[in-house]
Amino acid sequence: MRVLGLETSCDETAVAVYDGDAGLLAHEVYSQVELHAAYGGVVPELASRDHLRKLLPLLKKVLAESGGAAAIQGVAYTSGPGLVGALLVGAAVARSLAYAWRVPCIGVHHMEGHLLAPLLEPDPPQFPFVALLVSGGHTLLAHVHGVGQYEILGQSLDDAAGEAFDKTAKLLGLGYPGGPQLAALAERGRPGVFRFPRPLTDRPGLDFSFSGLKTAVVVALRDRELDDQTRADAAQAFEEAVVETLVIKCRRALAATDARSLVVAGGVGANRRLRARMLAMGERDGVRVVYPRVEFCTDNAAMIALLGHLRLAAGQRDDLAIRARARWPMTELVPPAGPA
Repeated sequence: MRVLGLETSCDETAVAVYDGDAGLLAHEVYSQVELHAAYGGVVPELASRDHLRKLLPLLKKVLAESGGAAAIQGVAYTSGPGLVGALLVGAAVARSLAYAWRVPCIGVHHMEGHLLAPLLEPDPPQFPFVALLVSGGHTLLAHVHGVGQYEILGQSLDDAAGEAFDKTAKLLGLGYPGGPQLAALAERGRPGVFRFPRPLTDRPGLDFSFSGLKTAVVVALRDRELDDQTRADAAQAFEEAVVETLVIKCRRALAATDARSLVVAGGVGANRRLRARMLAMGERDGVRVVYPRVEFCTDNAAMIALLGHLRLAAGQRDDLAIRARARWPMTELVPPAGPA
């Protein structure tokens, strides 16, 4: 089955085509980073308008590269969670195309797409595995038994890891997007100058809490002159605290489930320090650690087309309604009707 996927949940406009036999045929992503940089964050109304401008040109390009519209046998779009106005752009286009082409359509979960993105790789992980979803809006651990079969082991009680990165970057005077800029600044930091807490690691459990780290940075820098080296040292210590916390929690989750594979997905999964530390942990503990390639850690339509294929090929279908959900708990997801 050949599926067109559309992603418009936030500030990336993306289109992809995935074929069950040939794999990913084409994909394109347009980032709105420059548009929102002047405001220090995503402006929902501007995001929606830019999706309207960019989606159809990207669609035409991807269809031309993948064999044309006539070969499409299904359409998938991100239905949530995300910015409702942005989601509605992709949902309306996807539902209209599917109706015009007389093919089935399905709205899929953005974070489920991230979770299954490693299935795009040449040597994908096998079910079951533990997954760490770590992004600007989500940080959670799940025991993944199959498509739509997710046991939530732990999640953030306040800020997600990516959100903490962005807030701390703003404290350090960095621009938007803050996470990647903080990680780049941390490369010049000196280890040991600052030490920040590893939240919730001194007690049992798999939940996360990152809001206090920002406060710890504020307190540590209160009476210091913020020269470039001090900012780099603080960035290094903050990143180290987040990474070590994530590694500790993943080790606990693996021990609790006896899983031998760990998937790390989501935008923060592109962080080089996190990747290196997780891979080292895997080698030490005899666990396979799997990442999507960096371009599929951030928002993309390849993961949406893949997820749409898994569900549509198993017989799952949506009706003619156009659905956009700002919030959508992963606990509401169900397996597809038949074998994927």
